[in-house]
Amino acid sequence: MTSESEIAQALAASPFYGWMGLSLVSVEPGRVEIALDAAPHHLNIQGLLHGGVISTLADTAAGLAVKSRLESGRRHVTLHLGVNFLTAGSTGRFTATGRAVRVGRQIAYAESEVRDASGSLVATAQSTISVSTSRPSPPSPTADG
Repeated sequence: MTSESEIAQALAASPFYGWMGLSLVSVEPGRVEIALDAAPHHLNIQGLLHGGVISTLADTAAGLAVKSRLESGRRHVTLHLGVNFLTAGSTGRFTATGRAVRVGRQIAYAESEVRDASGSLVATAQSTISVSTSRPSPPSPTADG
């Protein structure tokens, strides 16, 4: 199984997660909690937490919950993500908890919840995830193109 330190390193090494401001709160086999301190740049034109930000929280928590159950050398990729938006959010701390419901050789299913700082349920999500052998990372883009 993938350790908490491996998940923390993967999250820290991702420019996207750094740009988003996501942080790892806790990892147990099959369960991961992440957090985001939502700022004005995370809001949509209505001043609400953007649905894409909420979806990213839900997707990341679900995916990392599956990753926490995978053996080294295996990877996960979301095939389908269904998000149910239950209430609006704004700025402040949001947490997402992902739970790996089933992890098979090729397919996994996970669920996640996104909550605001008061603990109110903002969104739920269900995710179908492909599980496969890790592939080599693509080369990093260079300044020359």
